[in-house]
Amino acid sequence: MFCSKCGAKIPKNSEFCPECGNSIKEVSTVEMQEDSGTSIGWGILGFFIPMVGLILYLVWKTDRPKDSKAAGIGALASVILGILSVVFFFFIFFAALASTI
Repeated sequence: MFCSKCGAKIPKNSEFCPECGNSIKEVSTVEMQEDSGTSIGWGILGFFIPMVGLILYLVWKTDRPKDSKAAGIGALASVILGILSVVFFFFIFFAALASTI
C-alpha cells in the first residue's frame, strides 16, 4: 500500500503515513461511502445486460469492490436463469413431442 499524498510505502496496519503523516483511514472511509448506495442498481443492470455486468465486474474489481460484486452477481444470475430457461423449455418441448407420437 502506498500513500496517496506523498507516494511512500505504508506498512499494512498503519493508520498514518510514516513519511508525511497523512491519515490512511480517511481515504478508505470515503471510498466505502462512495460505492455503497448504488450497488443494487449495478446488480440490476448486470442482470438485464449480462455482458455489461461482466465488464463492470472486471474493471471495478479493485477500485469499487461492492459495485463490482453486485454487477458480477447480477450478470451471473442472468446467465444461470437463461440456461435454466432453455433447459426447461427443451424438456417441455420434448415431453409434448413424445406425447403426440
